[in-house]
Amino acid sequence: MSRIDRLLTIYYFNPLRRLALTNQSGIPILMYHSISSAEERVHPYYRINTLPEVFADQMRFLARQGYKTIGLEELTAKEPDGKSVVITFDDGYSDFYFKAFPILERYGFRATVFLATAYVEGEPFSGRPCLTWKQIRELSGAGIAFGSHTHTHPQLRNLERPAIVQELKRSKEIIEDRLGSAVAHFSYPYRFPEEDEEFKSFIAEELINAGYIRGVTTVIGRYRTGDNQMLIKRLPINSEDDETFFDAKLEGSYDWLRTPQYLVKRLRSIVS
Repeated sequence: MSRIDRLLTIYYFNPLRRLALTNQSGIPILMYHSISSAEERVHPYYRINTLPEVFADQMRFLARQGYKTIGLEELTAKEPDGKSVVITFDDGYSDFYFKAFPILERYGFRATVFLATAYVEGEPFSGRPCLTWKQIRELSGAGIAFGSHTHTHPQLRNLERPAIVQELKRSKEIIEDRLGSAVAHFSYPYRFPEEDEEFKSFIAEELINAGYIRGVTTVIGRYRTGDNQMLIKRLPINSEDDETFFDAKLEGSYDWLRTPQYLVKRLRSIVS
């Protein structure tokens, strides 16, 4: 399948970025899901799988280019010196333990895994087994950070307000009880409705009330000083990100996509 976003990124926005005189600094926060070879019959943009060999190539590229991994807690008002990248995984699939972690460990990289706690040692999520608490504790001891991805992984916008608050709090409490340490970070499940200003304000406030320090979304872009700490942008990554495309995303040439996506969301919200 052809990818217009890839073509525009590599052949238009990447050269344009290199010619720009303005400061294009930012920290890429990579959004992974599953590291597996499971087949996906959806458009490449929506795929959540990254082949283990592709993931290994991507981590090797980061190391070769001099990137260092930092935690979400290091996203302060002052951007870190040098090349920094944050690596995140949504959903908490068990393949993180078997496939992703050994590769991360090889390069001395850190990552944050966001857990939908109802599926830890429970029913498979989207047909995929999830981590166990034993594995999570082992990974935590090895330097992997864990955050909340809600309890049951709903589209929060579709819930009543009390149910949203319960989803935010319950998952946090469960992880803290199991690991014996504070949970400071949250990942919003599914497409984030950034066009809904009222909801954005509500969710940001409730995340703070629940005790979270930062929240990440599916909105595309790199992190920049001054960004809302509860509505942080990320870069989706999967097996379709060859070295050229991967590098362009790291350098900020994919950030352009947020604007047309936002405009489409706004238009749909107006006509619906």
